[in-house]
Amino acid sequence: MQRSWKFLALLVVVLAAGGWLFWRFRPHRFAGTVLQSPEPAYDFELTSAEGPVRLSDFRGKWVLLFFGYTHCPDVCPTTLADLARVMDLLGRDGEKLQVIMISVDPKRDTPERMAEYVRYFHPSFIGLTGTEEDIREVATRYGIFYNYPQGTPESGYIVEHTASTLLINPEGYLKVIFPPTFGPDGITPEQMAADLKYLLRR
Repeated sequence: MQRSWKFLALLVVVLAAGGWLFWRFRPHRFAGTVLQSPEPAYDFELTSAEGPVRLSDFRGKWVLLFFGYTHCPDVCPTTLADLARVMDLLGRDGEKLQVIMISVDPKRDTPERMAEYVRYFHPSFIGLTGTEEDIREVATRYGIFYNYPQGTPESGYIVEHTASTLLINPEGYLKVIFPPTFGPDGITPEQMAADLKYLLRR
């Protein structure tokens, strides 16, 4: 009888250890779409309130890249608020990450306006703008669609644009495309943070 109890106790320990090991080393299930890009991401140069900024300035850090504009009524403020939440969830790991928003509305988005807008959500966020030609080139290289309407800054207009967030790794390669952070099929800040924690700690 004593041997049976010892065997059962050992079996419980083995099963518990096996369950822990499976949980600890199970493959991570990404919420974003993971890419194996053979070429480095396009190394653009655009303008911030402090001057020119290149993507390559952030080699050694992970970069979250989002395209939007400051007059956006819903998508952009929602996304930036969610990215700020991601930074909070990451804690100290957030220091390894740089969030950059590129304007798709350079007629209205000056470098100063971009800086004021993004820093409202998080002090570390960077806002970039440039000429219409430069913005179009960068957006095209990253597969970002936007519909630039006819109109003037005074009349007001809505810019339709891709709402995905792109993750570029410290070596400068596009690594993950995150879906929008809103809607029934959107990703949550918690899901994005889980993907980032897995990548940042590898």
